[in-house]
Amino acid sequence: MTRRVEPGRRVAVRVPASSANLGPGFDSLGLALDLVDEVEVTVLEDGCEVVVEGEGAGTVPRDRSHLVVATLLDALAGWDVELLGLRLEARNVIPHGRGLGSSSAALVAGLLAAWGLAHPGVPVDRDWLLQRSNALEGHADNVAATICGGLVLTWSDTPGGRASVCSGRLVEGLRTLALVPRSVVLTEHARRVLPTEVAHRDAAANTGRAALLVHALATDPDLLLPATRDWLHQDARAGLMPEADRLRRALREAGFAAVVSGAGPTVLVLAGAQHHEPLRQWLESATGRELTDGFAALPLAVGGGAVLEVDPVR
Repeated sequence: MTRRVEPGRRVAVRVPASSANLGPGFDSLGLALDLVDEVEVTVLEDGCEVVVEGEGAGTVPRDRSHLVVATLLDALAGWDVELLGLRLEARNVIPHGRGLGSSSAALVAGLLAAWGLAHPGVPVDRDWLLQRSNALEGHADNVAATICGGLVLTWSDTPGGRASVCSGRLVEGLRTLALVPRSVVLTEHARRVLPTEVAHRDAAANTGRAALLVHALATDPDLLLPATRDWLHQDARAGLMPEADRLRRALREAGFAAVVSGAGPTVLVLAGAQHHEPLRQWLESATGRELTDGFAALPLAVGGGAVLEVDPVR
């Protein structure tokens, strides 16, 4: 039997940005960042109101096709729960189309909001949240980082199968620097240019570096530069983001662990405590040069996981 959510109910969600791959950890490693979107949903008597501040304010849909709204309504329908109307208020700071997990954040926000409306007072089923968001996104690295926070390692027993996740250790003092360009790269375009086959030696080399990266992030940030070397995706995508590729290569030549964040074009630098000051000096010396023109520098700490707040049922 269909249940109806009464008008006046409200839920609020906070969801962090995330960076996937981190170089060699293609579709498996993810890192939450302390750049947080805030979403509030209020149940109305009828209609659909969408108010967006910040990122995407002039471009995202203002109706039920908005990604958070569409995800929320689809999840409610799966539980035979309906609401007559809703108001979505979104305060966005995660850049769209830049490889910082904005779509994953929206999916997780919609699913968490749906859970809060349909199951007031019931702890969130984190496995349901992971499986559902993984099915919608198609890979678990970003969504798992958004859900769990920190560093996540994700895998499945079969391609496209049930997702699993565990949290990785992070060495004290680890920071990131996101260099965000004005240009946008769509994930589907970035995936389209990937080779369908890779040489055995490249696959083996990538496996070794991904294993080394888990160690470097946990205990030895001096190894971050070699640990972030990748043979699977970054070079193949360079033509889609030539300015970002030049910047990434320049940073690596200077000794910093720079990678393409997700599908790009944001460049993410992973820095241990000993790298903070040299990186600041490098960035200061590079400011105003063609190399960094058009890039906004965002120093970011590692972020926590998504948070759901539900108004008490009256």
